[in-house]
Amino acid sequence: MRVNSIKPATGAKRQAKRVGRGIGSGQGKTAGRGHKGQKSRAGGYHKVGFEGGQMPLQRRLPKIGFRSYLARITDEIRLDELEKVAAENIDINALRKAGLISRKIKRVKIIATGKISKAVTVKGIRATKGARSAVEAAGGKFEE
Repeated sequence: MRVNSIKPATGAKRQAKRVGRGIGSGQGKTAGRGHKGQKSRAGGYHKVGFEGGQMPLQRRLPKIGFRSYLARITDEIRLDELEKVAAENIDINALRKAGLISRKIKRVKIIATGKISKAVTVKGIRATKGARSAVEAAGGKFEE
């Protein structure tokens, strides 16, 4: 195969309709635009969602939902993931180096899923009550 021999698949490209080319073409006279009105004129169109002056649907409906900025920079870490971190002192940088969180994450919370058996010191990371007790039961501790 060569670059000069590449062609689109058969049927992928269709010939454009040649409108306004006489009555025998089937698209003559009004060229498929019907009679009169804004849409029949050259350049006559309106913005998307315009309803002729009536309050448009996207403005009639109530606004719902909210996306928290904090949710974008917050992540959860499971207890069994803490087990994988090589460092004994675990902070956000240690989690980044272990590949457990991305660069944009600024807040982390440990959740009580899985088990932890090694003693670790957790610095600057929040935890649920269950996760905190599991880390402390394994001989670890939390530092603020």
